[in-house]
Amino acid sequence: MNIEFIESRFEEIYKELEKEVMEILSDMSLDKRETNLRMKPLSSTKKILENAIDSIKTVQELALRELDESDNIGK
Repeated sequence: MNIEFIESRFEEIYKELEKEVMEILSDMSLDKRETNLRMKPLSSTKKILENAIDSIKTVQELALRELDESDNIGK
């Protein structure tokens, strides 16, 4: 699994989320409540993506550890 590739795609998504956040924050027609309501899905999405990449890294690490252990048993 190419973790670097996955991380680069997530970074692209983060940049798009940041653009959306900046658009919301710069929209002076929104009051505080509306701004918060529009920001919530974006912040939740970012957190979900962060958790996903952490999970992917953990799975990769565990898989590599298991491979190392099985190599050591076979010796």
